[in-house]
Amino acid sequence: MINKFLSACGLILLTQICLLSTVYGQGTEKQYAYETFRGTRVINGQSVEMRRGGEMEMIINHRFGRINGGGYEFFGLDEANIRIGLDYGIMDWLTVGGGRSSLGKEFDGFLKVSLLKQSTGGSWAMPLSATFYSSVAYNSLQDSDPLRPVLQQHRFSYVSQLLLARKFSDRFSLQLAPTYVHFNIVNTQDESNDKIALGAAGKYQLSKNWALTSEYYYTLPAYQQADRTNALSIGFDLNTGSHVFQFHFTNSTAMIEKQFIGETTGNWLDGDIHLGFNIVRTFKLKGRRY
Repeated sequence: MINKFLSACGLILLTQICLLSTVYGQGTEKQYAYETFRGTRVINGQSVEMRRGGEMEMIINHRFGRINGGGYEFFGLDEANIRIGLDYGIMDWLTVGGGRSSLGKEFDGFLKVSLLKQSTGGSWAMPLSATFYSSVAYNSLQDSDPLRPVLQQHRFSYVSQLLLARKFSDRFSLQLAPTYVHFNIVNTQDESNDKIALGAAGKYQLSKNWALTSEYYYTLPAYQQADRTNALSIGFDLNTGSHVFQFHFTNSTAMIEKQFIGETTGNWLDGDIHLGFNIVRTFKLKGRRY
């Protein structure tokens, strides 16, 4: 059923591209799509949105334990994983960022480049927005066996994504994210160092300040381990002006791509659901305020 949903999403985007790529708006002023998604993240994954040049964004990601932990674990609230990150817009089309996660004691850094911006009017219309995202992560966990230390180069992993999104109306936006993940080291010889996945994300604006969001990353079966699952998340965005509060439920403990795409083990049907939230605060460091 999920596969059919992803195929339908792709068909919708391709149909829109074919219909609208030939639409001309001669004599009208070019207008760009605004807030395809409210933040630079949908839930766990990135969105096509960028930080403006001179803007810095502080993001606190928090995930509690699994709800099926029961009353002894206070339904997951006794456990917590956190990531703190900073993103900075060098230019309107170029954002860099980094962070540190308690899970795996991972450090991550990324580069994000806006390639296309959805627009209407002008000499020709652009039916969708496109953004390229690339990240590197470093696992700093201490060696479990001091006699067999992990080589430094084996601690790195890499992710590349092409984010393709369209704002269909003031309420509804859809995004697809073909994704490539590479691990320098894996647990067994039978496990592939590479993973290819397709992400799908959506937003439905419920009111001026509230939006319903969802996100799913499907790893192709040839690259998926038997003990791993696909990351599925459902949440709500609350816009409070300079803050965005994102509240959600997910089967993934992790908050960076190499982890929630390649290392998720939770199953929604078994109650492996984490309550989580993201707090986003944006600062204008230079240039004129908008």
